[in-house]
Amino acid sequence: FSLGVLGIVGLQATMIKNTSEAKYRSEASYLAQQRIGEMWATPTNLASFLETDVDISTTTSLPSASRTVSQTVTGAYVVTITWQLPGETQRNFTTSANITGF
Repeated sequence: FSLGVLGIVGLQATMIKNTSEAKYRSEASYLAQQRIGEMWATPTNLASFLETDVDISTTTSLPSASRTVSQTVTGAYVVTITWQLPGETQRNFTTSANITGF
């Protein structure tokens, strides 16, 4: 019986960790899509959105978060959100968008 209870406790700990990771991934996705939306809203000023490793941890619940927006070719932009939990490896979410025709 005690082995079963320990197994359930271990399973619950794993579920909590996975739920937290999913929350961070969804928040990173939201932040990246929000930046792309801002870029779509002001297409005449796209160069002002280019940035490298800007600290965004004060405006989000992602720990040690940063954002990078780069332009790969004309009209193609890549947004990368990076975060790191204490004692864990660095995680990132990357998305791209084509903003042309303006």
